[in-house]
Amino acid sequence: MKFKDCYFIGHIIRKHGFKGDLLVKLDVDDPSKYKNLESVFLKLKGKLVPFFMSACKLNKKGFLHIHFEGVDSEIEADKLCKCGLYLPLTFLPPLEGNKFYYHEIENFKVIDKDFGEVGKIKEVINQAVQPLFAIENGEKEILIPISDHIIDKLDRENKCLYLNCPNGLIDIYLD
Repeated sequence: MKFKDCYFIGHIIRKHGFKGDLLVKLDVDDPSKYKNLESVFLKLKGKLVPFFMSACKLNKKGFLHIHFEGVDSEIEADKLCKCGLYLPLTFLPPLEGNKFYYHEIENFKVIDKDFGEVGKIKEVINQAVQPLFAIENGEKEILIPISDHIIDKLDRENKCLYLNCPNGLIDIYLD
């Protein structure tokens, strides 16, 4: 499995007890959808490695309490702490309308109501306070904050995203 075919769901924050149990902090919208996992991929030494679970339970605080098959000691569990957990993109339910997954809109053409064709989405930057569309316009990069208020239409069939950006936002990057 390759990283481009998976999505990140969280990371192991610490051991839980001394029999190999682990606690996972989920980075997802709805943790309850992940309470019955049977397997995941862990990022170990830069690669995705499959792990099967013998136990998986969501606690009251939204953390996942898991036990991997073959990980039965504190020492083995220690080696997995801080690892990221991934699932195949095929596990994601399809979205409709103007809702989208960030990976889904890469290379979509962006068309603004007033400006016209802006460029193509190179990536979504999700490490800022607010996620941003990073749009490639020739040699320049245009960053637009993602907000439901500016998204007019998502056309999956033609791979186009129609926006209604505030006046001057795109021009700032092109002057």
